[in-house]
Amino acid sequence: MPNENGKAYGLTALCPLIDDSQNDRSYAAIIKDRLRAMPLDEASPFAAVPNLYLCRLFVLDDVFFQGHPATEDHLRSKYLVFVAELHGKLAPFLEGMWRHAAPAIRELWELCIDFKRVQSPRDFARYIERCQVETTFYFNGSNDLPLAEQLKGLYLKQELAKFAREHQGRDAVSLQRAFRAFVERVEPSNLARPTWRAGASSLDVAVTGEANSEASP
Repeated sequence: MPNENGKAYGLTALCPLIDDSQNDRSYAAIIKDRLRAMPLDEASPFAAVPNLYLCRLFVLDDVFFQGHPATEDHLRSKYLVFVAELHGKLAPFLEGMWRHAAPAIRELWELCIDFKRVQSPRDFARYIERCQVETTFYFNGSNDLPLAEQLKGLYLKQELAKFAREHQGRDAVSLQRAFRAFVERVEPSNLARPTWRAGASSLDVAVTGEANSEASP
């Protein structure tokens, strides 16, 4: 669901898995193995998806019985659950997700009911929209800015802190000269590079772009 200004969006989709097996292993077990094998962080295929702040995928086998006085209940299917925090409108985001991560999407969703009909970005958007459930609570630390601006801000914050630490005690003239060189290197108005790498999980791989060798810690 979007927030009040419509820029940030929280998505939850429950995609039912086909009740079948392959080589004596249920489809749910197969998808769990594929999820465990999927690369994480900057190596994740979803790190390339534009305006995706974060996402999570898991298999929901059943609901938990809460005990008396709750009534015992069970799901009719097992589900591949897709939770995402994103910037912008849902349909264009999902279409872009297909364009940038179609092989991973096919690998994870191919055992879901009716997914065989998905052959295009628009098909994928419609499929996820059909599986969407209302999101009433989600985490979003984006300040409603596009992902590229968020990543550039992370990079500039890191580099400015390093600059301040390395130039303490400098006289005004040399400090001003160094700061001009710093601004030229980090290119604050250039969102493409140098910037924070999407999905980066450590400072060793955080910076991407032409200034990588200079700017990495």
